[in-house]
Amino acid sequence: MTGLSTTGYRDTFARDHLPPVEQWPTLEFTTPLLQYPERLNAGAEIIDAPTLQHGPDRPALLTPDGTTWTYGELRARANQIAHLLVDDLGLVAGNRVLLRSPNNPWTVAAWLGILKAGGIVVTTMAALRATELSPIVEKTRPSIALVDHRHLDDVRVVQEATAPDLRVVGYGGDAADDLTRRIADKPTEFEAVDTSADDVALFGPTSGSTGTPKITTHFHRDILSIDNTFGRTTLCLQPQDRVACSAPFAFTFGLGMQVVFALRAGACAFLTEAAAPAQLADLVAEHGVTVLATAPTAYKQILRAGKAGQLAKLRVAVTAGEHMPQATWEELHREIGLKVIDGIGATEMLHIFVSAAGDEIRPGATGRPVPGYRATILDPDGNEVGPGVEGRLAVIGPVGCRYLDDDRQRGYVVNGWNVTGDTFVRDEDGYFWYRSRTDNMIVSSGYNIGGPEVEAALDTHPDVVEVAVIGEPDPDRGTIVCAFVVLRDGVAGDADKVTELQGHVKGLLAPYKYPRDVRFVPSLPRNSSGKLQHFKLREIVETEARA
Repeated sequence: MTGLSTTGYRDTFARDHLPPVEQWPTLEFTTPLLQYPERLNAGAEIIDAPTLQHGPDRPALLTPDGTTWTYGELRARANQIAHLLVDDLGLVAGNRVLLRSPNNPWTVAAWLGILKAGGIVVTTMAALRATELSPIVEKTRPSIALVDHRHLDDVRVVQEATAPDLRVVGYGGDAADDLTRRIADKPTEFEAVDTSADDVALFGPTSGSTGTPKITTHFHRDILSIDNTFGRTTLCLQPQDRVACSAPFAFTFGLGMQVVFALRAGACAFLTEAAAPAQLADLVAEHGVTVLATAPTAYKQILRAGKAGQLAKLRVAVTAGEHMPQATWEELHREIGLKVIDGIGATEMLHIFVSAAGDEIRPGATGRPVPGYRATILDPDGNEVGPGVEGRLAVIGPVGCRYLDDDRQRGYVVNGWNVTGDTFVRDEDGYFWYRSRTDNMIVSSGYNIGGPEVEAALDTHPDVVEVAVIGEPDPDRGTIVCAFVVLRDGVAGDADKVTELQGHVKGLLAPYKYPRDVRFVPSLPRNSSGKLQHFKLREIVETEARA
């Protein structure tokens, strides 16, 4: 492809399926930190470089049970996994490797090992069901899957149904062929594959608002760029920090906070597989966490549980995934003096690009463009508008949207700008203030949920005639999934049916996507041409919320 360096990959699938250059966003490298050599392997930069700088004995990963991996141990295991991939599993540089697991040390080692071996990581959430994994596998065509032993079943289903050549390796279990046993005798040194800075390193699946997965593509340099912008200029981790984040690695918010930013700073990542907000607050206090990143609703639930004091020793707190209500920010500041760093990012952009920290924070505002980015507001025709005018948030920086073989590329990139799907207004001082989503994405407790995806799941139930799914305002989660359901004649719309439909969705989709509010109605609003009018249903729940 014109303008790209000579690839280090024998398998050129990723580069072959990038969008045409004319559909790419504008890319800018405007700070000294964003100047990269032509050859670059992000895996080596994230583990080899800090191990050399800070020493192999520095703690890198910590878990609630007290398990600690040093930088030297993490590097050795990542290298052993790279050997397994290449020597035993036949990985060819440019092959894709599916990674499916909760946040734990072996997952970090696998992620780094894949990059060093020249593989492209396809990180997926452990919560996804086979029906959600299948289109991701079909689109990214991985040759290998490294899977936490507790989450093998859905991958096996996909393997048997659509990917018979997929080589599946479990890890963390007792099986004789478990990855942790297979690497035991592998060398602990591995020379990272000579990849180009603009070789694809990461495929990031995002369901968006349609339910059909879009696959974002990110280069080796992109992974470093999120640290060389937000990480180094706004977050500013220190080697003595312990960093906790509630987001799974499949959400690039979590990947950045606990792998890229933490390791490049020589800090220690505190990994939790699952923890409710109140429990997370207790773990923060118990384990001396100094940096916490989680969703705004989690901070709100910590306050409601009377656990704000457990965060009192935090040096830094970060939030993203949804808008941070000003009242929540101010209550945390009032109770413990914490100034939470808010930010907006996107899977398409890999991480946060508008934010503010310390005295630069204006409560209620998301912030200003992080150094290395510029942002603006566009009207419906794609023209920039001035301060005080609401419109679509658009951003340009060192990373940008490049969907894998997807016509929706044309919708995300407008005149070189990445258009995020959020409505903002910019003030006279360049601060950006959130207003709403511009699509039918439901953002609940920081999780992106495509309304059409939940509709499609409910439609498969034999008692459902038609359904419409919207986001409903909620004081705890920000928004919850609300389903308006028309049942077939003779079926009672009672509490038992609500539970049944919720369980049906949980069986098909990741459990966090189920509708927490199910409303049975005789019909759904449609216009004269028969198009479903979701906005009328939104008006109902928004009116109720204001009452």
